[in-house]
Amino acid sequence: MKRLGARRFTYAAITDTHLNQGEDECNSPYAVNRLANARLRHVVHELNSMDLAFVVNIGDLIHPVPAIPDLYRRAAHCFLQQIGQLRHPIYLTPGNHDIGDKPNPWAPAASVCDEYVALWEEHFGPHYQSFDHDSVHFVIVNAQIINSGLAAEASQQAWLEADLERHRDRRIFLHIHYPPFFTRPDEEVNYDNLAEPGRGWLLGLMERYGVEVMLAGHVHNFWYNRYAQTDCYLVPSTAFVRQDYSEMYRSPPGDEDEDGRNDRPKLAYFLVHVHEQGHVVEIMRTFGRALESAALDEADSPRIPAAHPLTNPHFRFGFDMRHNWAEIVEIPPTGGLDEFDRKEVRNDYPLMALWELGVRRLRVPLRDLLHQPTRDRMRELRVFGQEFVLFTFGAPTDRDRTMIGRHHDLFSAWEICIDWGARDLNVNEIKQAASEIPLDIYLSRLRSISELRAEAGHYYHVINQGFLPDDTEQLRWLKEGIGDGVAGFVFRVTAEVWPWNGIEAASRIAAGLGAKASVHIRLCGSNPAAPVRNDHWAANRVAEAMFAASAFENTWAFADTFVDIDRGYFVRHGVLDRLCNPRPAFHLLRALSGQLCKYPEFRPSGSHHLPGCRALIVHANDKKLALLLGEPGVDCLAAATNSGLFPDKPQWQVSLPMAPTLPDNPVGLPLLAGF
Repeated sequence: MKRLGARRFTYAAITDTHLNQGEDECNSPYAVNRLANARLRHVVHELNSMDLAFVVNIGDLIHPVPAIPDLYRRAAHCFLQQIGQLRHPIYLTPGNHDIGDKPNPWAPAASVCDEYVALWEEHFGPHYQSFDHDSVHFVIVNAQIINSGLAAEASQQAWLEADLERHRDRRIFLHIHYPPFFTRPDEEVNYDNLAEPGRGWLLGLMERYGVEVMLAGHVHNFWYNRYAQTDCYLVPSTAFVRQDYSEMYRSPPGDEDEDGRNDRPKLAYFLVHVHEQGHVVEIMRTFGRALESAALDEADSPRIPAAHPLTNPHFRFGFDMRHNWAEIVEIPPTGGLDEFDRKEVRNDYPLMALWELGVRRLRVPLRDLLHQPTRDRMRELRVFGQEFVLFTFGAPTDRDRTMIGRHHDLFSAWEICIDWGARDLNVNEIKQAASEIPLDIYLSRLRSISELRAEAGHYYHVINQGFLPDDTEQLRWLKEGIGDGVAGFVFRVTAEVWPWNGIEAASRIAAGLGAKASVHIRLCGSNPAAPVRNDHWAANRVAEAMFAASAFENTWAFADTFVDIDRGYFVRHGVLDRLCNPRPAFHLLRALSGQLCKYPEFRPSGSHHLPGCRALIVHANDKKLALLLGEPGVDCLAAATNSGLFPDKPQWQVSLPMAPTLPDNPVGLPLLAGF
């Protein structure tokens, strides 16, 4: 995992702003494009409220292409007028809408040429450049002229090679519109990446000079890759989403999403926090917000900074990754920007959400280890603080034991579920695995048909696992039989049990055995035919689990649903919907984790069930923190005060939203309060 050190400065990266030539004019057939100017105005207003060193626009500043020079000039004027309101220095990167498409015989727009380069320089200045800030070197490259054969290509190539050589002892951040690749370095050429030989040339320079960061635009979606030592980020657009990539999801676009082009939760920009020894990217979703005029909106809510896996001191909460979180899908050609082949892409929106939540720990099945691309992906993400917990059933086979032993460094722990009827055989083989593989092993148990029938009152065709508080004798038997070979046990917290109570009980039982607890928080009931789509209940439940896991040192907790289960058994809502967009639970967790980062250490104090409200209390140094989670419409603070739990007003309180912005009236919202 990276070591960051203190933060030195922050800058913003925006891209694909696609300004129109007028507020009411647009040369695009898509309705959402008419919102680009107002959406950039909102971003400028938001950036003006921040302490930033500078801003970089990574290309496609405007929408009209240079082949239509009269519209181009008018759009450039609109862009410069809006950017003139920005109170930070800004550096501009040319995109294909600004300077012409990369050389491509079937591209839908005219290719870059000397005339278009001159048009850019007339309005926006140099088309490649570099600058320094606080001993960090920043480079802007014109991607469109790579492979063009223009004299400008040779000039840029000589300049870039010399510039990187002169600054090889510096940290280097590179900005470019077209990404060299967005799934794998050897992927087939398509409309959205660089072709050879330019791709290999640029990647070679990045590797040779140890470029720390590459930020690219053009694809209007989020991706992250690691190439050699370089963290490669593709930055979402502020204007609209490239709808061809909507094929990454298992659900159709929403009714107001304009076939995926106006998928508002995916519109965003980056804050890049540069630290002494590394960096952190904070994703700033705009949700398509727009300002119709440059007037300041005094009603704006204060921003709650997000946590990040690298900076979050509370890492004992995570998710069970039931869906394929590193899935590669093929995007069909539809006659828009690619027509002659499919594109392979990975859906990185689950990763983007995990980073926004500051979540490190992910529970993954054996399949993720056996699948090499996913295994490689896990190794990349370990650098960013992701921790993986492997889960399997039964005694491991020779093949599995070999693979786990070879790649044990990918995992923080290994959960093994055992068949209680065959426990003698399992225990012996697990003891052998524990002696051979340097991983903490946590044991779970398959719950029998007779137990499930007793719990439910009749037979359900389902599989359940995990220990319950009544299983103390079984736990003691396993601990005595395996000894130090078992580090902990897996506990199950059903929907009828409050997460704090379940985590507290698991912590107490595990501590009595000299072990630790992995606690699985269910977001569904016992009936597989009864959907659970209560977003408020799910949000409160995962927030309580995150808060409790931060307080009890010998536990970690996994919420069992990250992305919705919208078909099959146990249909339920999670933190993201099937378009990988935030649900209320996401917004609540993002705000809560950002606030909890201010307090590195907690001690549990207690939980209280009040009329319409839950009050969870921890000690943080000399302060008490209370998380108040209420039913819809309940004034949590009033409920806690009226109960006599808090005789005095809190020293401070923060409303935690379940939506992108805080409403004017915080009644009914969860609260974090200090006493």
